[in-house]
Amino acid sequence: MRKLLLLTALALGAGLAHADDNLFYVGAGISRDKVGDITNNPGISLSDIDSTSWKVLAGFRPISPFAVEVDYMNLGSQTNTFFNGAEVSHSDAKAFAGYAVGFLPIPLPFLDVYGKAGLARWKLDGSSSGFAPPPGNFFAVSNQGTEFAWGVGTQAHIGNIGGRLEYEDFNIPNTNGAKVFSLAFILSLF
Repeated sequence: MRKLLLLTALALGAGLAHADDNLFYVGAGISRDKVGDITNNPGISLSDIDSTSWKVLAGFRPISPFAVEVDYMNLGSQTNTFFNGAEVSHSDAKAFAGYAVGFLPIPLPFLDVYGKAGLARWKLDGSSSGFAPPPGNFFAVSNQGTEFAWGVGTQAHIGNIGGRLEYEDFNIPNTNGAKVFSLAFILSLF
């Protein structure tokens, strides 16, 4: 009886630790990005970034329930104009993120539901000319940093191609954070 239990436990462990056929994957997609209330001082708002942009990703999935993944996200830019087309403010943001990804064990082999957590390295630039005389700026901001990042999503795949819908979120100081919705095409390599 003990041998049967031991063999069963080993078989289940081997099945869980079995690597997927496609260890590496890459992807690219479009994203809807929101970075709001960009300021350099509390109470002085520079602008909001609310744009459609792009992202690329790569991952390594050694076992079915776990992967590691990296993303590059162009979070977009926003220019706000005022009187006679004169520029009032401009903002630009981008981020590079690394995640540990956990997949839920659901009984549909073509569908994955996952959550991810990691770190995002972001860069935010912005300026406001306001009513300052040329060539000066009323104020400018140029920040970068690393913050905790998380996301959730689902992906469907047939063979080595698939599609992914996900949401990612991380904090950027002096903003209300970055919120990224994306739709990506995924290709499993080998």
